[in-house]
Amino acid sequence: MNDVDARMDRLRRAARYRYQQLVESEIERGSLDPDEVREERRLLKAADVAAHARAQIEEAERRGVFEGNPYHGKPLPGNDGQHDPDWWIKSKIEREDIRGIAPPALALRTEDAELDDALDALSVESDVRDVLVDFNARVKEARRQLLGGPPVVTPLRDVDAEIQQWAERREARLASAAQAAEQLRLESRPRRWWRRRG
Repeated sequence: MNDVDARMDRLRRAARYRYQQLVESEIERGSLDPDEVREERRLLKAADVAAHARAQIEEAERRGVFEGNPYHGKPLPGNDGQHDPDWWIKSKIEREDIRGIAPPALALRTEDAELDDALDALSVESDVRDVLVDFNARVKEARRQLLGGPPVVTPLRDVDAEIQQWAERREARLASAAQAAEQLRLESRPRRWWRRRG
């Protein structure tokens, strides 16, 4: 803290002390309402906190703490002007891809969007059937619960149709992989520089 800041701090404390003494003497005489005084003190504390915060920010800017910060002088992303008290936790969940704590309706929507990729990672039809049956059971259970929250709009999956689509996608992937392997084999085959003449 430099000399100017120290002097301002001392003056602020002295003014606060003088004001407090004046207010207490006025309360004793009965000319001030104690509730009004309490409210005024609360406002003064809030003003002191705001001034202190501004001073700390200015000091940090002078030291270069905010250099390289992509949000310095810009509004925070996702702040659309609407008051949402949970904005920070929603952004953390999205940024860190946290799963398992969302309401069932939202978790099932996310799982539904990623279900085809999860099924494509499986190689046995019985495993695909088990995953689809489990998914449908969880959708039905979420629809039955009356816990509040967003409604469950995730559709049930037709197990037989999904298995058929999974098999078609698997055959297409296998054919594509076989074609790529054959192309690689042809490209890596040694070339002959001469031709036989007959």
